[in-house]
Amino acid sequence: MTTRPAPGPDGLRGFTRRPPPAEKRCELCAEPLPGEHRHLVDTRKRSLLCACAGCHLLFTRPGAGAGRFRAVPDRYLSDPDFVLDEESWSRLQIPVGLAFFFRNSELDRTAAFYPSPAGATESELDPATWQEVLGSGRLAALLQPDTEALLIRRERGTGAASTGGAGGCWLVPVDVCYELVGRMRLRWQGFDGGAEARAELADFFARVAARARPPTTEREDGR
Repeated sequence: MTTRPAPGPDGLRGFTRRPPPAEKRCELCAEPLPGEHRHLVDTRKRSLLCACAGCHLLFTRPGAGAGRFRAVPDRYLSDPDFVLDEESWSRLQIPVGLAFFFRNSELDRTAAFYPSPAGATESELDPATWQEVLGSGRLAALLQPDTEALLIRRERGTGAASTGGAGGCWLVPVDVCYELVGRMRLRWQGFDGGAEARAELADFFARVAARARPPTTEREDGR
């Protein structure tokens, strides 16, 4: 039987070294992507795709790709006059003070999600209740299906998804909402989220507030 000497430190390093992270590429054309890049919504699979600038631009055109892929816009709008009382929020049956809503064109309904330690949790949303509570609002009327979301924050409770700043209503790109969900899931600790999750939440809404503007009286095209 042939024996070999045990590998030295240099040899062991090859087994323990983590491989470098894979280069991010456009999921349509495989073009390398920078760290900050745009996204498309695959309406059939209900998923987000990373996209290069060229592919993103291609799907900003109405009807491109038979409507399956839609470019996520980059607009942030706020409603400074937004008011939502406790009774109205309770009617939506969302257990925390933070949620986002978007129109799913494939299912032909508005979907409601909120962040949790397990990720994005969908909440059952009655169409009539949505219309009465939020659907007739200023920003809801401007939402583009699949690609934009109505982000609502309420000052309520003590959990990470409920506190840390003033409440409000914003129209944002839908990928930003899933970014928030991912950050909360990464930072969440204990029952109420913990200090790191609250800090993450405060930073996120500070960035949203810095970019958001009230809708103009002119038509908003979402580009």
